Amino acid sequence: MRSSPSIVPADRLDRDIYLVLEDFGARAGCAWRETDEADTDLEIILQNLLSGQYAYPVRIVSFNPVEGWSRDVTSDVADALAQRAADTDAAVSSALKDFIAANATRRIDMQLALPLRGVA
Repeated sequence: MRSSPSIVPADRLDRDIYLVLEDFGARAGCAWRETDEADTDLEIILQNLLSGQYAYPVRIVSFNPVEGWSRDVTSDVADALAQRAADTDAAVSSALKDFIAANATRRIDMQLALPLRGVA
């Protein structure tokens, strides 16, 4: 049997894609965040997490459709977030601090800065 070609160009799929599972609370529960295709690479996910785009991240997965793999990268991302926050002295929300504490595999010897309340 011959398979039909994909309607999505392969070059758009031949990359690592990252998605975030977020907890929206008791009423809504957890859901995979709807994300623009351009915002699914690791660097953008790290930036969005640090800037508060995701309030309560729970799990992060990565996959590459062309290579045919997927994996849980939650600990890898938590490690990268902790390192990025340490390197840049970025303020980290209490929810993100909890996410890092629960999932990081490497100890980062630093105090994560919390944002000031009432300051935008």
